[in-house]
Amino acid sequence: MTILIDEPIWPFRGERWAHLVSDESYEELHQFAQGLGIPEHGFQGDHYDIPKRLWDVAVDAGALPTDPRVLVARLKEAGLRKRKRG
Repeated sequence: MTILIDEPIWPFRGERWAHLVSDESYEELHQFAQGLGIPEHGFQGDHYDIPKRLWDVAVDAGALPTDPRVLVARLKEAGLRKRKRG
């Protein structure tokens, strides 16, 4: 089990956001997010967006901070990366 989170560097609606993923399964990711109080409707196809204010909470709960490129590579290796619709 590995839950990964990148730094909250992505701006949106006046906040900075991070991406939360699992390199094991979506089920694992949903369970972890639920434990943080994040509803499943916040799932973005292969990740959850996490506001900066919850970043430390996610790390304290066991999410492993990582570089965004590593996060995407791990998703691809696990076969869990969803392509963006163009």
